[in-house]
Amino acid sequence: MKKKLFSMMGCALLATVAPCTAGGMNTAFAAETVFVESEFAPLKRVVLTQTEVVLGKNILKYVDANAKVPEVTDEYMKAWALERENLKEVLEKYGVEVQRPRLLTDYEKMLGNVENGYTEAAGITNFFARDPFITIGNHIIECSLFSLYRRLEVLPIRPILQKEAEKSGCYYVSIPQADISEGNDSTVGPFLEGGDVLVYKKTVFVGNSGRATNHAGVVWLRNYLKHFGYNVVEVKMDNDILHLDCILSFPRDGLMIVCEEAMPEGLPTELKSWDKITVSKDEAQALATNGLPIDDHTYITDIVFKDTVGKELEKRGIKVEYIDYKLSRFAGGAFRCSTQPLLRK
Repeated sequence: MKKKLFSMMGCALLATVAPCTAGGMNTAFAAETVFVESEFAPLKRVVLTQTEVVLGKNILKYVDANAKVPEVTDEYMKAWALERENLKEVLEKYGVEVQRPRLLTDYEKMLGNVENGYTEAAGITNFFARDPFITIGNHIIECSLFSLYRRLEVLPIRPILQKEAEKSGCYYVSIPQADISEGNDSTVGPFLEGGDVLVYKKTVFVGNSGRATNHAGVVWLRNYLKHFGYNVVEVKMDNDILHLDCILSFPRDGLMIVCEEAMPEGLPTELKSWDKITVSKDEAQALATNGLPIDDHTYITDIVFKDTVGKELEKRGIKVEYIDYKLSRFAGGAFRCSTQPLLRK
């Protein structure tokens, strides 16, 4: 299922930052610059990923045996980057302000190949913006990712987050760094990844398959957000699923695209009355649910889904923008994975 890095890649962070507002500014102002109300509220400002991958010499130790790792040539990377540029063009057509992370430094690239270091020479990536941080309401939360080759992925994004927190007065916090007292590949966590987090007003759905976000990460997020009136709902998933957005999407209020067969405990109670566009597990593997709503009547997905998900959305009165995104999907993430909103309100 969506395995990041050519069907495999996933950042343990740094330290916990105490919940507080930045710069002493009024949080009402933050709601105008940093605020995510729901998955389908009008998208105004967004972080769109870069397209950088450095495969470490030990990468094959840390990916699935069946993972397909392409030859990362300049031509391949240019074609992949063009997909992101095409997405940027569509977003800007709808008036969305797009911000991009900085590029990896030479030092960061070197760290991706250091054995007995933070990445265990598994590599370093800068190719998906969804997972290293989350925006919920006027809270920016840096995450803790499971996979060694993504542990530094938040660093190219952090200058954006620091700037946003300083100018907006939003809350800017980080989950505690992952426990590596028994080794870098310890599964203790806590782990929390943006692809597992879907926002619906004051309810936040968080996926847990044992491959990315774990229960400790869910508990941390629940304990933090309860002070602000949020309800965090844990969603159990099959262990061959990486993230919740591989099997669930909210194009508008009361409508979801879903792969129920990947939910061993069934749909959360909060969603059982919703209209649903059902996809199979094979379609979910191809990232049929990983589209991106621009608002509640406009949705971006891959052209390959035109006669399936796209057709069902159009029947329900939703305009669909189609982009060929096959290289990104092959790398394990589509439109939602490539972006993290700053303002949806």
